[in-house]
Amino acid sequence: MNFPFLGKRREDHRTHDAEGIGDLLADCDLLRSQASREGVRLDDSALSLEQLDQVLPRWRGDEEILTWLGNDAGLYLGTVIVRTVPGAAWFIRSDGQPVVRLSSGREFDVVASGHEWATDGVPELSQLYGEVAEV
Repeated sequence: MNFPFLGKRREDHRTHDAEGIGDLLADCDLLRSQASREGVRLDDSALSLEQLDQVLPRWRGDEEILTWLGNDAGLYLGTVIVRTVPGAAWFIRSDGQPVVRLSSGREFDVVASGHEWATDGVPELSQLYGEVAEV
């Protein structure tokens, strides 16, 4: 989520520590709102990813919502991975893209995965989580 057109902004004190970055990336307000309307509680668990996969994708007709929801879905997937897979952590690439890095050094562009899920529903978020958790 690199937005170069925004220019320099006042830095949030949470951006300098790993937990603070995780807190910022876990916000996912649009996804949380959409999920709540569908009766899905996002509690940072693998089960919540399975429940999200079952939500009827009413957003696919709205290009603006689709883009934001894709970002949020990817960040939420990353949040679940970081909070439940030992050794997983957020890493911000030089291009500003947040990725999840496992203790093995392998990186996952969860935002790209979130966009694929929001657009097509494939691969499912729970399936991606399962692949990462097995590594």
